[in-house]
Formats: sequence, C-alpha cells, structure tokens
Amino acid sequence: MAAAIDATFIDGDDHHSAANITKMARGEPLTDDDRTAWLQTLADLYRRYRAEGQSLVIGCSALKRRYRDRLRQGAPDLKILYLHGSRELLLTRLDTRDDHFFAGAHMLDSQLATLEVPDETEAFRCNIRSTPRDIVDAFTTRLRSN
Repeated sequence: MAAAIDATFIDGDDHHSAANITKMARGEPLTDDDRTAWLQTLADLYRRYRAEGQSLVIGCSALKRRYRDRLRQGAPDLKILYLHGSRELLLTRLDTRDDHFFAGAHMLDSQLATLEVPDETEAFRCNIRSTPRDIVDAFTTRLRSN
C-alpha cells in the first residue's frame, strides 16, 4: 500500500513500549490505558509526516472507535483501511510472522472480542481474502474518488 501511494510505511507494533511488548508476549491483552501512549505516538508520527508534506501508512490494530478517533485528532485527512477476515485466516497469517511478540490464538481472540468494527462511513473495508494487489487497487481508487 505504501509503495503504491508513494508513502512511508510504519508498523505500529514497532512503537509499543517495552512494557506493552512484555505484557503481550506473556499472553496478556492490553488495556485501554496500555494503548493510550502508543496511540498518541502513532497520531504524533502521522501529524509530523503530514506537516512535512509526506504521506504515511501506519499498520496497526485500532480496535475501538475511540482509538481511531484518537488517531484522527488533528488529522482530518487520515483515511482508515479496515482489513477483515475470518479468525482462522487471521491466525494462519499471524503464525507466519517470525520473531513477533504477539502470543497466538488467545491474543487474537482477545483482539476480536475488543474489536468495534468500523462502518463504511468510518473506514474503507476490505476482506483479506482479496489479493494484496486487489486491496491496494480498491483503496487507491477510493482515495482518488474522495
């Protein structure tokens, strides 16, 4: 996605605190309080890149509407792409991530239980069964139409 729109890519997971990473590696879900500083860091990164005239794609789990709202504060141009898929497909993809602190099915189930699915007015929605190329094409088409 980032390459298709000439943007920098940032993996939100790279910006978790050491305490959050340790907690997730132990299989403990993050709380809203745990995510507060992380979300603020991502929002600040987005605003900094935009202020410098650069485009940015952030991959992250903004599971709740209030998390997405925090990311949007001061960033009205922020667009959200919600990638959804079956639990089984998500788990298969997580299992292919080497050296990642996210601790398996229990953590995925916790995220799915926390998830507040964005509606079509809040985010562009795309099923991860689509090919990466199809996802990029559909999202960039939508960006150009807005």
